[in-house]
Amino acid sequence: MLTIHSAYFDDFIPKWRTHDDELMVNVLILVTEGKVSYLINNEHYVGERGDFIFIPRSSRRTGDNHPSGPHQKHTVLFQYDDTAAASIPFLLDRKVIRFKLRNFQYVLRRFQRLYEELRNGGTYRGLICQGILLELVAVLARELEKPEVAPMKMKYAQIVKRYLIEHYREPIEIEQLARLIHRSPNYTISVFSEVFGHSPIKYVHQLRVMEACNLLLHSDMTIANISEYLGYYDASYFFRVFKKYTSMSPTDFKLYGNPNHTFQVLA
Repeated sequence: MLTIHSAYFDDFIPKWRTHDDELMVNVLILVTEGKVSYLINNEHYVGERGDFIFIPRSSRRTGDNHPSGPHQKHTVLFQYDDTAAASIPFLLDRKVIRFKLRNFQYVLRRFQRLYEELRNGGTYRGLICQGILLELVAVLARELEKPEVAPMKMKYAQIVKRYLIEHYREPIEIEQLARLIHRSPNYTISVFSEVFGHSPIKYVHQLRVMEACNLLLHSDMTIANISEYLGYYDASYFFRVFKKYTSMSPTDFKLYGNPNHTFQVLA
C-alpha cells in the first residue's frame, strides 16, 4: 500500500535549500523548469526540466538551487509497505533514481492534480490522491523497464516533436517530417514511436485535442469553428477524434468538462 505524506510545489524560490538530514519518507520529484542540485548519500545529482527523481527513505540528502538560478518542481513525500515494494522493483531496490521522462506533460498534469487535491480537499480526496500516487509510481516503474534510447534517435525525435508543436494546426505529411532529419518516412515514424511510444500523427491529434479542450472551456468559438481552426475540415471526424482521446464529445465537454480533465499526451 502507498500512503501520501505531503506534496509541495516550489516555484522559483530565490533562496531555496534543504538542510542535511536523513529522510524519514520516500520522495518523488518532477523538475519542471531550471535546475536543482542535490547531495544524496555523498553523491551529487543535478535535476533539470523533465527529470523524474526518486529518493528512498533513509537516504541522507541536502538540496540547493543550482548556480544557474532558482528552479521549479513538484515534490511528493510518501510511504509504502512490503506489499507495494514486492510488485514494484525500484521500490524494492531502494536506490536513488534520476532519468528523463518520455511523457513529461502527462506526468506533470498528474503531479498538478495531486497537489490541487491535497490543497483543496473535497469528497474522496484520500482515494483520489492515493490513485494518482499509485499511477505516478507505476509510470516510473514502466519507464525504467524501457531500454535507453540512443542519443541520435532522441535528437531526431525531438526535432520532429518541436516541428509538430509549432505546426500542429497545419496538414502534416510524414515525408515532410522525414526531410527534417534527412531520413526515410518509415525510419522517422519508427524513431518517433520508439522515443515517445506513439506515432507523429497520433501526437498531432493529441496536441489538437488539448487545444480544443482549452478553447471549448475558455473561448466563445463554436465547435465547428474550433474544428476548422485546428485543421479538421470534416466536423464529424473532429468529433470522433475528440471522443477517442477524452471519452466525451465536444458538446458534452463544453457543458461538463473541467480544466483538470486529463488524457495522455506526449512530452
